[in-house]
Amino acid sequence: MSLFRKLFGSKSNKEEEEIQSEDRGKYMPDIKLPIDERFTINFKANGGKFLYCENIDEVFETLDHIIEENSWENEKILILDQDLKKRFASSSLNIASPNATDATYFLTSCENLIADDGSLLITSKQIAEKKLADLPDNFIVFATTSKIVENISEGLRGIKSKNTQKIPTNITTIKHFKSVDEKDFMTYGSSSKNLYLLLLEDL
Repeated sequence: MSLFRKLFGSKSNKEEEEIQSEDRGKYMPDIKLPIDERFTINFKANGGKFLYCENIDEVFETLDHIIEENSWENEKILILDQDLKKRFASSSLNIASPNATDATYFLTSCENLIADDGSLLITSKQIAEKKLADLPDNFIVFATTSKIVENISEGLRGIKSKNTQKIPTNITTIKHFKSVDEKDFMTYGSSSKNLYLLLLEDL
């Protein structure tokens, strides 16, 4: 099930959907979009940059493009997730020490992608015991389509079931994905991040 094929289908498919929606009465219940489409729409509405990848090679290639686009080639990157460090060990990344405060961008995974509000659920596995405000303003998040869940409650149940011996601490969500200069009244006081999502198809 490819997100791109679903989101950017043929013109004829879109025309058929429009005709079907016109035939529906205004008092009929709304059609609930598939979970992956809802996440994508809400995530982009929050200001996130969505980058779909069909395989791991595309993930590495897209990461290189992000770094080049932002001129981060000589900038330090913070990675706290040990599994992610191993996965990207072959990349020519200038990795900062875990306690460094001069990193320009942060590469991380996440626990889940929340469809209902387009947020990302993270824990101490990704950010240790750091507060979001203590991390770089620029985030690059690597995740797979299988991590998309309906809501935060489902995500929290998943964390508990996968970690029966010891539940991770510092559980939080990131929802505002705009640069700190673009905060408005609704996001005032939140840790807004300039966020790229590298989403790998694994379903």
